[in-house]
Amino acid sequence: MTHDRIMLDGPRLVEAGRRAGLAFDTVAVAASRLARDPALATLSTALDDDGARLISVTDPVMDALSPVDTPSGIVALVERPAVSLDAALACPPQLVLGLSNLQNPGNVGAVIRAAEAGGATGIVASGMTADPYGWKALRGAMGSTFRMPVVMQVDPLALIAQARSRGLAVVAATARDGTPLNQCDLTAPTLVILGGEGAGLTGELVTAADRALSIPMQGGVESLNVATAAALIVYEAFRQRHAGTHSSRAEQGGHETW
Repeated sequence: MTHDRIMLDGPRLVEAGRRAGLAFDTVAVAASRLARDPALATLSTALDDDGARLISVTDPVMDALSPVDTPSGIVALVERPAVSLDAALACPPQLVLGLSNLQNPGNVGAVIRAAEAGGATGIVASGMTADPYGWKALRGAMGSTFRMPVVMQVDPLALIAQARSRGLAVVAATARDGTPLNQCDLTAPTLVILGGEGAGLTGELVTAADRALSIPMQGGVESLNVATAAALIVYEAFRQRHAGTHSSRAEQGGHETW
């Protein structure tokens, strides 16, 4: 696979890529699945109509092509989306997550999925962060990578400078000694930087931020999984930003489920 191609494994991710308008190159489908899986057959027909190059393969070939232990019957190569840093920082009211040195692709995917669910507007990967467009991260994100701007290979200090130039506050997520999450104002356009598994953020990045936030924890827990931390931060920002809207809906007899 060349660097300008990414792999989509499974009908759900392939369909998400198709809905996002990605340019499909080659699609391999297990012939044995088509006869007994109408949904897979329908998807294959749609891809063929779109102009993708479809190849019918045997189960052993699909086992070799698919990176997962139990192949789902379809694997596709598509062009890597071209997403700019400007796009990741441009959608108001900005809530952008900067990922610094997240080396586990499953965590990267889970962060992206939680970010979209909670209303974040962009993801920027920096340092040694796993490729958000690698197959494992894409599976973890469940299609969210294609529905929001996700950028990789950005220098973290350059990211902070660009965010500030656009009026975003820069917040560093730290395990301790930061403002408690529920007391941290996240209503303004904000870039939240999260560090990698174990080591967290470097002192340089914490110092470069405008302020730090921490998630209060009880007992002997020292830190949270980075995807869990990202979800809590994103949903706290959503709560703060929509508090007035929710109150108005409640007064009018409406409701919203989260």
